[in-house]
Amino acid sequence: MGVSESGCIIASIFFLSAALPIQANRGNSDQVSPTVTASSQAPARDSQDYVLGPEDQIKIWALGFEEISEKPIRIDPSGYIDLPMLGRFKAAGLTVEQLKTQLLERLANDVKAPHASVEIIEFGSQPVSVLGAVNQPGVHQLRGRKTLAEIISMAGGLKQDAGFTIKITRDARWGPIPLPNATKDPSGQFSTAEVKVTELLAAKNPGQNILIRPHDVITVPTAETVAVIGAVRKPGTFDLKDRESISVLEALSMAEGLGPTPAPQNAKILRATAGSTQRQEVPIDLRKVLAGKGEDIALRPNDILLVPTSTPKKAGIRAMEAIIQTATGVMIWRGPF
Repeated sequence: MGVSESGCIIASIFFLSAALPIQANRGNSDQVSPTVTASSQAPARDSQDYVLGPEDQIKIWALGFEEISEKPIRIDPSGYIDLPMLGRFKAAGLTVEQLKTQLLERLANDVKAPHASVEIIEFGSQPVSVLGAVNQPGVHQLRGRKTLAEIISMAGGLKQDAGFTIKITRDARWGPIPLPNATKDPSGQFSTAEVKVTELLAAKNPGQNILIRPHDVITVPTAETVAVIGAVRKPGTFDLKDRESISVLEALSMAEGLGPTPAPQNAKILRATAGSTQRQEVPIDLRKVLAGKGEDIALRPNDILLVPTSTPKKAGIRAMEAIIQTATGVMIWRGPF
């Protein structure tokens, strides 16, 4: 077998292995792999497959009909358009090609060989609201079939402070959201579900990258936080980002470790209690945790890790500083020996 022949066989195997995952995803119309590249522009394929609806604006060209040629026409709230000489007829629910076919049938009554074209110039009937921690929140148009990952991309992607879940709310007319954790709201008019950000971005569970439907509301909450205060090098509030919780050691690492005068054995986790303004105190001996002999407790959102200061040690250091300053002052007053 020649070198060129071997190269052809290897290339064919590579092509087939790359194509197989795509074929596998075609079996489920609501679940699509998140590796599809998102685009804010509507490809020609999407325009042809797009189902027209109220508030879409189209441009129609018809040979010999100057009254309607290339004039923008908006589909009214009832789904109809009104054309000079052709009358009023329904456009909503039709694709571009289906509308063109209906138009040609009407034109055939007056012209032997009618020619016409239909073009979408403004999408308005398939809005999706993207709210929260994304770079471009607002209302975006589906412009055809779009997955959750593609819609997030159209919204400019996630912000640095995005939380670990994405919430989806859907009108009941589209049926329940095809996710295991989907539930109906008390009114029965909406279905809600959540997707974990890490699983979506890492494509760990392609089934979570569902197709988005018109009027879906996608909400990305900002990340929850934990605080570390007291005798640490960098006290402050830290984002959990795409995690549900972090351990005490992770929080201590974010705070750059213990400060110069800590009392780690007396550390506490101050935890919010539902229905109360008082926080529950959870004692934790950081000396044992740091030595690997104590439980590295998981901090929940809004927890505060308090590392108290060792008062006697701090008082001793201050006394030493005072002695040094006094001694230095005496030396300056007396001058050199």
